[in-house]
Amino acid sequence: MAMTVRPRRSLLYMPGSNPRALEKGRSLPADGLILDLEDAVTPDAKAGARQAIRDALAAGGYGGRELAVRVNGPYSPWGYEDLVMAASSGADAVLLPKVESADAVRQAEAVLRAHGSPEGQRIWCMMETPLGMLNAKEIAGASPKLGALVMGTSDLAKDLQAAHTRERLPMITSLGLCLLAARAYGLAILDGVHLDLEDDEGFRQSCRQGRELGFDGKTLIHPKTIAACNEAFAPTAEELDYSRRIIDAHARAAAEGKGVVLVDGKLVENLHVENARRLVALAQAIAGLEGA
Repeated sequence: MAMTVRPRRSLLYMPGSNPRALEKGRSLPADGLILDLEDAVTPDAKAGARQAIRDALAAGGYGGRELAVRVNGPYSPWGYEDLVMAASSGADAVLLPKVESADAVRQAEAVLRAHGSPEGQRIWCMMETPLGMLNAKEIAGASPKLGALVMGTSDLAKDLQAAHTRERLPMITSLGLCLLAARAYGLAILDGVHLDLEDDEGFRQSCRQGRELGFDGKTLIHPKTIAACNEAFAPTAEELDYSRRIIDAHARAAAEGKGVVLVDGKLVENLHVENARRLVALAQAIAGLEGA
């Protein structure tokens, strides 16, 4: 059976108040863009940024990139109008900031649906507060319209009064809770940003750790980090070769009525075949996106 996978290796935040950035996003090799109305936009520029994002999405030209709009919080002066705009903007997803409860998801969903949000438009949730971590399971199961959890590790570190270390040990519990919740409900999950743009090795280590933990990709704050992020979260040639051999060996064994399959001396079970198919499907989706 064909598997539908959407690459989310790299999701770049783009300030909605910067027309040049919105234009540049059309040519960047990121898998997706988060057009931002929240942290990256000053209060006096919020209304103009909202219109700029609406216009940019209407103009199109972003190819196969996944497009999300990060709105302001529901109790801010801008949150409601942001949701109204995003509902009919054509964005693939609407990213809610600082989600701490299932009710917050359902309230935003009600506004989006009331203003024409199409069935395929997804809600993404920023997970960036201690209460959000503790309620990750309820948030992840709040609505069938939910599509992804997005880690906000900078705000989380502030609230935890935790240090930013390369190993991110202060974050491991929070990252794990959200990963568990996302996978339990079939959601995508994106790792948080790496703030030090001069720390290339630290960024690569963060990407490696994120992939090892199980994240689909990482959110970014600068285009120069896209290539390294894409490489880190893509299947390697060796992984794909092994995956294809697992799939072929399992298919041959099934056709011959054999219950035990060995590849390179290792026992292969259905769970290994499922993961192999996922990696092959991801590689095909990446090739399709990059060739678009």
